Amino acid sequence: MNIHLREHIVRIQIIEITGRLEAWSVGDLRKTINQLTEANHYHFVVDLQQIEFMDSAGMSALVALLKRARQGGGDVVLVKPLKSEAYRILTLTRFDQVFQMSDTVEEAIGCF
Repeated sequence: MNIHLREHIVRIQIIEITGRLEAWSVGDLRKTINQLTEANHYHFVVDLQQIEFMDSAGMSALVALLKRARQGGGDVVLVKPLKSEAYRILTLTRFDQVFQMSDTVEEAIGCF
């Protein structure tokens, strides 16, 4: 008889964003994404619960994160914004169909 045992640990990075995710502030997020993916982190929960506003530059950064995560064998789960206006942007642009979304960080972590 042969027994093979493997331990699989998924390191999940939780990125919490508050306030406005827009062209003026997205550079910090892009820098963080670059640092994390260069350090071989590919599983992300992006907590958008406290987002007030998001423009196309912010959305572009999230798409770039998703692309890099999936290229590394990982994924991205978004935590839904609490403000209906911010969530509506995600549904109008069909982000809710591209990204896996959850209501809480704990639920998002469970997706991995």
